[in-house]
Parts: sequence; structure tokens; C-alpha cells
Amino acid sequence: MGKAHSGRFLKIVDLARGKIRECTVQDVAERKKAGNDLTLLDVREESEFAKGHIPGAAHLGKGVIERDVEEKFPDTNTEIVLYCGGGYRSALAALNLQLMGYTNVISMDGGFRGWKEASQPVTVPGSD
Repeated sequence: MGKAHSGRFLKIVDLARGKIRECTVQDVAERKKAGNDLTLLDVREESEFAKGHIPGAAHLGKGVIERDVEEKFPDTNTEIVLYCGGGYRSALAALNLQLMGYTNVISMDGGFRGWKEASQPVTVPGSD
């Protein structure tokens, strides 16, 4: 179970969700299974990413994404599917990337927790 979130935090997440595109874990799993070229970006903390992540995902933590995204993804038209632990931080990150001019960002609702609950493959330390 994820951390209980404050009402103010949930309010800004809801605001962000009203302004961004979201997809489901199932959407991402189906696209990966079909072999679609998919840029996955994990926005969790480095320590969370190191414990396990979606295979092939890049990492830019929520704390530095706005600072470092242009170096990693200079093309603002790149489709980027963001995920975090449950879909909240990725929604906020998606909104910020849109404000920076990124036109094709999507937040994966359910996040890494939803991915694991759906029994999707996970990369763990030492398996990359």
C-alpha cells in the first residue's frame, strides 16, 4: 500500500490530471508486448529505481527532471511515458514537462505499483 497523501497534495495532482494525458498500466503493457517503440521514464527517487523498474525505462527523478530533461530528450515532440510509484508524481512531472514545451508526454496511472500488481516484468538490480 502506498503512502497516505495529504489533501493539498491530492488537490494539485487532480489539477495536473485535468491538464495532462494519462494511460493505464495495461496500455503500456500492450504497447510493449506489440513491440512498439516506447520511451518510458521513471521519475521515482534513485533509490526506488535501483530496487526495481520497468525493463528498458530511463530514470530522471522528480526532483531533477525539469533541470535535466532537455539533455536526455532534446526533441520536445518525443513521446515520453512517465511513471512513478502510483501515478501522482508522474502526473505532476507531466504537467511541468508540458509547461516546458514537451508536446507528447503521458503519465501512467497506477505507476510501478500497478505494473507489479498486474504481474508485468520488472528489472531488478543485477538483471539489466
